[in-house]
Amino acid sequence: MSAAETGQARPEPAEVTVRAVGPEAAHEVLAVVHAAFAGRPVLDPPTDALSEDLDSLATKLSHAGGLLAEIDGRPVAAVVLDPDGADPDGTDPAAGRDRTVYLRRFGVIPDAQGHGVAHRLVDAAVDHVARHLPRAERLVVLAREELPRTVAFWRGCGFVEFERHEPYIELGRAVPRRYDVPTAESMRELAEGLAGVLRAGDVLVLTGELGAGKTTFTQGLGAGLGVRGGVTSPTFVIARVHPSLRGGPALVHVDAYRLHGAPELDDLDLDTDLDQAVTVVEWGEGLAEALTDSPLQVRIARTLAATEADPEDDPRVVEVVASGPRWAGVRLPRR
Repeated sequence: MSAAETGQARPEPAEVTVRAVGPEAAHEVLAVVHAAFAGRPVLDPPTDALSEDLDSLATKLSHAGGLLAEIDGRPVAAVVLDPDGADPDGTDPAAGRDRTVYLRRFGVIPDAQGHGVAHRLVDAAVDHVARHLPRAERLVVLAREELPRTVAFWRGCGFVEFERHEPYIELGRAVPRRYDVPTAESMRELAEGLAGVLRAGDVLVLTGELGAGKTTFTQGLGAGLGVRGGVTSPTFVIARVHPSLRGGPALVHVDAYRLHGAPELDDLDLDTDLDQAVTVVEWGEGLAEALTDSPLQVRIARTLAATEADPEDDPRVVEVVASGPRWAGVRLPRR
């Protein structure tokens, strides 16, 4: 029985490689789909995956392609990417009004189940869509109501139920947004733009090495939210509260580097109710998620060292990952 069917914690994966494929790989994808779905319980109405043939699958793969997972070069899992009306390369501004990508024909062959392949394929699909389908904003999967463990698997992968139409449950999650940030000023501008979609109760979890730009990012948030006081690193006081100057939410800026667990974070003696504030937690990954069911992860990484041409050039890549029901339908800013 697969991890998708058991709902168990993911095991360490085998040596799994995942590659992007198109219609030229329809025969490989078809073999995986038929093997994977033939091993599942018989449903009423039956799944239409088993009615796929080479032509129908090649047509589906011609739109945005798919992914094929392999162990030692043998195809063991597949997924087809299906943009809902979006042009795959994002060049048509009239296309993709919903900017949704469906994960279709997702399956793992029976003898490869229980090795973390399904989770590896989901992670690869999220990354692939974020990198190659720039207009995409949401990933959606259809799960059968009769398979609660499969539904639990998708929930464990960060998908949230948002609609039911018998016999299917639709679950979705936001596509991570990646931004190239060449300067400190552009970091502030990015955060100031992000502040426009934030509201009271939101929790942002900032991750990045020392000097990556977490405090610079928070300064941009403070400017966008219109709060009082200069935003600096809260290292020596653990947390600072910056009240709004325009009747909006306060900004609570927390440094969790010296905290030892989520209870300590939850017990901070703050002068404001976190439900009435936007909370930013530096060094908070693995801790701050306990404060909300919908964290906004902000991961900052250097892309290269300073160049000889411009010693001041120290660009970053910022990845924003929105998880949970709060972000369903919310469009993160583009730059």
